[in-house]
Amino acid sequence: MNLKYLLLAAACLGTGAVQAKDSIYKKGWIDLNKNGVKDVYEDPEAPIEARVQDLLNQMTLEEKSCQMATLYGFGRVLKDSLPTEGWKNEIWKDGIANIDEQLNGVGSARRRTPEMIYPFSNHAEAINKTQRWFIEETRLGIPVDFSNEGIHGLNHTKATPLPAPISIGSTWNRDLVHQAGDIAGKEAKALGYNNVYAPILDVARDPRWGRVLETYGEDPYLVGELGVQMVKGIQQNGVASTLKHFAVYSIPKGGRDAAVRTDPHVAPRELHEIHLYPFKKVIQKAHPKGVMSSYNDWDGVPVTASYYFLTELLRQEYGFRGYVVSDSEAVEFVQTKHHVADSYEEAVRQVVEAGLNVRTNFTHPKDYILPVRQLVKEGKLSMKSVDRMVADVLRVKFELGLFDSPYVKDPKAADKIVGADKHRDFVLDMQKQSLVLLKNENNLLPLDKNQTKKVLIAGPLAKETNYMISRYGPQGLDNITVYDGIKDYLGNQTEVVYAKGCEIKDANWPDSEIVPTALTDEEKKSIAEATSAAADCDVIIAVLGEDESCTGESKSRTGLDLPGRQQQLLEALHATGKPVVLILINGQPLTINWADRNIPSILEAWFPGQLGGEAIAQTLFGEYNPGGRLSVTFPKSIGQIEFNFPFKPGSQDGQYFAGPNGSGNTRVNGALYPFGHGLSYTTFAYSNLAIKQETPYSQSPVTVTVDVTNTGKRTGDDVVQLYIRDKVSSVIAYESVLRGFERISLQPGETKTVTFVLLPEDLQILDRHMEWTVEPGEFEVRIGASSTDIKLKDTFVVK
Repeated sequence: MNLKYLLLAAACLGTGAVQAKDSIYKKGWIDLNKNGVKDVYEDPEAPIEARVQDLLNQMTLEEKSCQMATLYGFGRVLKDSLPTEGWKNEIWKDGIANIDEQLNGVGSARRRTPEMIYPFSNHAEAINKTQRWFIEETRLGIPVDFSNEGIHGLNHTKATPLPAPISIGSTWNRDLVHQAGDIAGKEAKALGYNNVYAPILDVARDPRWGRVLETYGEDPYLVGELGVQMVKGIQQNGVASTLKHFAVYSIPKGGRDAAVRTDPHVAPRELHEIHLYPFKKVIQKAHPKGVMSSYNDWDGVPVTASYYFLTELLRQEYGFRGYVVSDSEAVEFVQTKHHVADSYEEAVRQVVEAGLNVRTNFTHPKDYILPVRQLVKEGKLSMKSVDRMVADVLRVKFELGLFDSPYVKDPKAADKIVGADKHRDFVLDMQKQSLVLLKNENNLLPLDKNQTKKVLIAGPLAKETNYMISRYGPQGLDNITVYDGIKDYLGNQTEVVYAKGCEIKDANWPDSEIVPTALTDEEKKSIAEATSAAADCDVIIAVLGEDESCTGESKSRTGLDLPGRQQQLLEALHATGKPVVLILINGQPLTINWADRNIPSILEAWFPGQLGGEAIAQTLFGEYNPGGRLSVTFPKSIGQIEFNFPFKPGSQDGQYFAGPNGSGNTRVNGALYPFGHGLSYTTFAYSNLAIKQETPYSQSPVTVTVDVTNTGKRTGDDVVQLYIRDKVSSVIAYESVLRGFERISLQPGETKTVTFVLLPEDLQILDRHMEWTVEPGEFEVRIGASSTDIKLKDTFVVK
């Protein structure tokens, strides 16, 4: 049905009621409980804590419990796209904490009510209609928090897309990430969303894990720094940011996802120094209003049922003041997977007392609300615990201004604010800045457009787009494939031919990773067609890797080689004698050892977004000089895992080949590409490292400066990286830790001075008593182009 008629029908259902309710809108305040008196919670001038307490005092158990659950939007759990008379018989007649993904284009709503999703102004009007029902038709008029995903850009049809978070991490650009958050926050606000589920702060320590592509990388400092900027960007628009996934979620046993979500094998010191580090930093520096609790355990206790995680750490130590939502089934898993509760009701009791504010799952909210009510009535759950959880939810809603300005003020403005077309330059810029040049032997890249007469684009990912579309990002966009991007860039002056060569996976994959099978006749024919097409080409561009069916949520891998017959295709293309450029499309590090030894140029593109093909084309032909850096280590073999940064001394060393403990040569060692690695079409030189201490004591800042010069002939970006080594400590410290980075752009011959300021927190370790402290001693500063390519070193002493 057309939106116009749906809105008219909804209005007609309650015409008299709506007109009668008009009187609740007073000058400067809203009479939410319709009693004709400005109660404290209705007074915009009253302190927020007083407003929270006043509202809590007026709420019944029924109303409080409704503020403890999520209602998934239309097409998922909610059966109606707009309010109906039947809502008076639903559990949310007493309110609801939040409505998630309402009319965002994910799920069946995109097919059933497309006119409420796009144009954007229609969506804002539909959100207003829903919000109006809760303001006017519930007893206390508590507004709804409309939430939505946002790790790839706001999860709404035709909104502004971002590349995969692993691509965002590869930019090493704080300002760019802040701008991305700002765009997502502006679009959310214009559409009526109040809460964006982003960023993901999980630290990717195992490259087999399918959600590596949804993280910023493997290093806690880098993840934390970019996370701070994403949160600040989102929240500066009056929209909440909700961090995911708290905590120690990213290292399931053996890198396996989905069914295996227990037993992460993380020691207490590693828990705090690696996995909790980004959460602590982002909460204390950016003050996000939301956190999503994860459904795994740590040390035998489910995180969502852990008072230690949700109250002692999150609230008491880190100072979190927002509200916690559960990841899907986190509450249910307390009983069904972790078996630390003998009934679902007992699981509910545990999570509330631990500190979970809102249960979020793809089932009806009454599944959680009714057990909460029953537990209170039976005396098994105190009203004090319920009040504590509800107060946090209400506080966030007050802080967001929902009680005073609950509606999108100007729905028509959404059409001018929201959309990929409004931010095309930014989308393309972020995509280009995320590209990492892994190898460029004999400067094969950039290719000369004028000297290239014929190009073969080969590989099963050259014309694929599915990896550009995330369930957690914008839908309904026109995506530019690698093939189309290159063909459009070259125009008519260069002949472009295409050969798929093979499928992304073979018929037996992933079993074929452990038991190889012979090529079929069809596969041999397809590879032969590709090599034949290369006969009179100047260069071959091979586009290989993974698509969305190979990696992602619940898609962890057994191996990290190129899937299917792609390796055979690459070897056959190389055997033609033509120069080969390898474009990697992938969501996690791949063990491309043969390619590294044989293919002259390799460009890491990760899972690019809408304009990926255009960005890649501009980079291949030198219009753009790649400057991204790896935010994860590429291991040579899964037999090395874990092989990552940071690491403890000796944990990634080679073998003794001689001497009393000589062992011979039994294993491959070293990174294929280390953390922080990335090449450029120009070169950079580092000089004049200087360290200045205001005082030699631990609480004084330390200023580090270094000069960087572009010594090549092209403008380019460098990422200057600062690592710290604590030379002697009371406990074993990491070999070195990242404690500073700056992405800078330099013209040929230009020199810039890069300044880093090290604060006490940058020198801290967890001592033997598990206390964060700066221990006296000598610290080494390492300035480099990667974690292994260290250009300059110096030391300073702390007393």
